[in-house]
Amino acid sequence: MIPAEFEYVAPTSVEEALSLLAQHGDDAKVIAGGQSLLPVMRMRLNAPEVVVDLGRIDSLRGVRDDGDALLIGAMTTHHDVGRDPLIAEHAALITRAVAHLADAQVRHRGTFGGALAHADPAGDLGAPALALGAEFVVAGSSGERRVAADDFFVDLFTTAVGEDEILTGVRVPKHTGWGAHYEKFVRVAHQWPIVAVAATVRTDGGTIAEARVGLTNMGSTPLRARAVEEALVGQPATEEAVRAAAAAAAEGTNPPSDLNGDADYRRHLATVLTRRAVLAAAGA
Repeated sequence: MIPAEFEYVAPTSVEEALSLLAQHGDDAKVIAGGQSLLPVMRMRLNAPEVVVDLGRIDSLRGVRDDGDALLIGAMTTHHDVGRDPLIAEHAALITRAVAHLADAQVRHRGTFGGALAHADPAGDLGAPALALGAEFVVAGSSGERRVAADDFFVDLFTTAVGEDEILTGVRVPKHTGWGAHYEKFVRVAHQWPIVAVAATVRTDGGTIAEARVGLTNMGSTPLRARAVEEALVGQPATEEAVRAAAAAAAEGTNPPSDLNGDADYRRHLATVLTRRAVLAAAGA
């Protein structure tokens, strides 16, 4: 199908973009890489009167060292995120996840912030951001604010970003020296994950000192497997110990049932994939 007619504007600053959103209100939609919005518009599931393209705002691109964290610009493409040496060194879990995200064409066009703001629970970036304790930098008419990852994902396709606000960047605390792995289960290549697990682990002499585990497509938002994290601390990085901890992976989850598998199947997958992800992250 062809999208309904709309006005296209491409501001060159965040301030200009915010002014346009304030002017047009609910009639406007922000577009980043377009990998999520354009298909929806083509199916006419959404028909904004004004599309505000952030592609010309150079300040929203790039990765920079921000002291104890990395600041990833919202308009940084997945391709650039996946190749960035700072991210590989200090937030390896993101590097691992991006490598599994869609295909090369999407990675070159899609943006880090756009994917997170879309908030698809089957998206590959929500669980890593949650596991790493990211902060989301949101700009609005009243200024800039930061939203913790635990508070950012509100519901299905819903975040804490207001209609008159823009996600400008994501601040990711450094996890230098932590092992990381993203374990994704699909039936065909480049598919949305049926279930995926993001795990980052700090070991000390063969013992798990800290662990952070995020779950993809196990509810209406990305989730933390906190029971698993607590069970792993102080345990040896062995198959037996990790298997026992991973048994709690599905606690507190509400996975969907669809053509790819019912909720019980996903709960089983979560325990299996958590065991694999944690063992790989721990180097076991």
